[in-house]
Amino acid sequence: MSEPDGSVVVRPEQIPDPLAGDPRSMVERMEAGDLYLADDPAITAAHHAAMDLQDAYNATSSRQGALRTQLLQRLLGHVGEGVVLRPPLHVDYGTNLRVGARTFANFGLTALDVATITIGEDVQIGPHVQLLTPTHPLDPDLRRAGWEAAAPITVGDGVWLGGGVVVCPGVTIGAGTVVGAGSVVTRDLPPRVLAVGSPARVVRALDDGPA
Repeated sequence: MSEPDGSVVVRPEQIPDPLAGDPRSMVERMEAGDLYLADDPAITAAHHAAMDLQDAYNATSSRQGALRTQLLQRLLGHVGEGVVLRPPLHVDYGTNLRVGARTFANFGLTALDVATITIGEDVQIGPHVQLLTPTHPLDPDLRRAGWEAAAPITVGDGVWLGGGVVVCPGVTIGAGTVVGAGSVVTRDLPPRVLAVGSPARVVRALDDGPA
């Protein structure tokens, strides 16, 4: 419908209803990767619980290794042996983040785990890397109404993500792959390649010898 000045007005009845005919809870919708509302009370409570543990973890000193391990085990869905995540660490829920043994992340990892984030074993993560599972509708009316969704991220064993790398929703990075600093990974990368740029592209395959 148009106003006299020619502007278009969207009436409430014109906005799509993602809940039409769907009896699932917001938590169930979120876990399925479908549109959901993040201000749902159950989701909000889980987020607040994660923030309490995250804040406690980020307040620890480098001398409190045992305490850091205990807090990570409470915060994250899985923590392998020998994992080191240097604070500050930023998550949405923590329970959807799984980190394999001997993985190291430098300062400032942001892992927005609305959907599952799986980080393999022996992964090296540079400072200020972002693993971002949340997505938002292209329709501005749905965004305005607060709807969002998410898609999982998988980082394979032995991957090296350089400082400032951004990994977008739904991406899988194959085992042994190296992603250059500042790259933005918008699509899957195969195993054992070097990828750089924004968007990241494969530069070459990696052989079995030293880089």
